[in-house]
Amino acid sequence: MQKQHDPIKPFSGFGLGLRRTHYDDFLSPRDGGVPKVDFVEVISENYMIEGGRQLRILEKVREMLPVIIHGVSMSIGSADGLDADYLTKLKKLEQRIDPLWVSDHLCWTRTSAHNSHDLLPMPLTQEALQAVCDNIDAAQNTLGRAMLFENPSSYLTFPEDEMTEWEFLSAMAQRTGCYLLLDVNNIYVSSRNHGFSAQEYLAGLPLDRVRQIHLAGHEPATPERDIIIDTHDRAVCDDVWGLYAQALTMLPQPVATMIERDEDIPPLSHLLMELDRGRGIANDQREPVLA
Repeated sequence: MQKQHDPIKPFSGFGLGLRRTHYDDFLSPRDGGVPKVDFVEVISENYMIEGGRQLRILEKVREMLPVIIHGVSMSIGSADGLDADYLTKLKKLEQRIDPLWVSDHLCWTRTSAHNSHDLLPMPLTQEALQAVCDNIDAAQNTLGRAMLFENPSSYLTFPEDEMTEWEFLSAMAQRTGCYLLLDVNNIYVSSRNHGFSAQEYLAGLPLDRVRQIHLAGHEPATPERDIIIDTHDRAVCDDVWGLYAQALTMLPQPVATMIERDEDIPPLSHLLMELDRGRGIANDQREPVLA
C-alpha cells in the first residue's frame, strides 16, 4: 500500500562516488583541504554492516559532507518481492548515516534462491510495472521516505514489451511517488544499442521528478561487437557531455550531478578536473544569452 512521504527537495551540487582508493584524500586532506565536492555517493551494500573500519570511515566523511547511499541489490523488479533482511539492514544504515537520499536501480538481481549480482533488464510490461510499483511501495514504506530509482543501461529487449522505458519510468514515478536518478550515460548507451532517440527519451520522462544525474564512461563498439557497454572505467565522452548539457536545459529544477568511476580509478585530482567540466557546462546553461 502506498503511503505519502515527504518530498525530496532539489539539491544543486557536484559530487563523486566515494571509493576506497580515495579514502585518505578525504580523511587526511593535504594543503588544499577537503576535496572540492558538494557530496559523495556510496554503494549501500558495502556499508550494510554492524561496524568496522569501513563504516567508521563513512561516518567520518558524513561529518564533513552530505552522503547519498546508492544500492545495487534491492532488486525492485523481483517477482518474489523484496528481501526483508536486506531492507532491515538498509534501514539501519539509513538511520545511522542520515543520507541526502537513498537510491537504487530499475532492474532485478535475484530470484528466491539465487542472487546474480548483476543489474538484469526488466520486461517493459504492465505485469512487470505492477510488481515494480508494489516493491517500491514496500521499500519506501520500510524506510519511511521516498527513494530515487535509476534508469538502466541495456543490451537487449523483450518481445513482450508493451511500452518504452521512459513510459515505464513515468508510470512508476506517478504510481509510487518515487523520484528519478537520471543516468545520462545509460540513456546514451541504450539509445545507441537499441536505435531510439535519446532526446525523445528525455522528453518523455517526468523531468520534475529528477533529483540527480549520473555521468560515466563506457566501452565503445568495435568491428567485432556492435554494442557499447557501460563500464565506468574511463572518462565521460564528449557525446555524453553533450547529452548532459541538453538534459540540463530541459530540467525544471536544479539537480545533483555525479561522476561514477568503478574500475581503472585514477587519482582524485583527475576526477575533480572532470567534475569541473560538469560545473562549467551547468554554469553555461544558467548564464543568460546576451543579444
